[in-house]
Amino acid sequence: MATVLSSDIALTPAAAARVAAIAAKQGKPAILRLSVEGGGCSGFQYKFGMAEAPEANDAVTETDGVRLLVDSISLDLVRGAQVDFVDNLGGAHFAVTNPNAASGCGCGTSFSV
Repeated sequence: MATVLSSDIALTPAAAARVAAIAAKQGKPAILRLSVEGGGCSGFQYKFGMAEAPEANDAVTETDGVRLLVDSISLDLVRGAQVDFVDNLGGAHFAVTNPNAASGCGCGTSFSV
């Protein structure tokens, strides 16, 4: 069964708005999945994708009607993190502020613990 969390991970209103816009354009539910995989220049990397529905062991948080899903293994690496959407001169992308990351790469897509 999926668990609704209030403080383990957060989705900012800017990220929620971007997910809602992508979902509307694709005709899909406004659900973003964040997972952590081995790889990248720092050891772990964030992976984002749209989802249809939560899976059995997903952590779920919701902001402005948009859900963020994180599997239980990835949650251990991103607990306390915040997912934001940044649109600046460097480009537009989802960014994770992760208090568990000991270091990260310059592009912000990978980290180590």
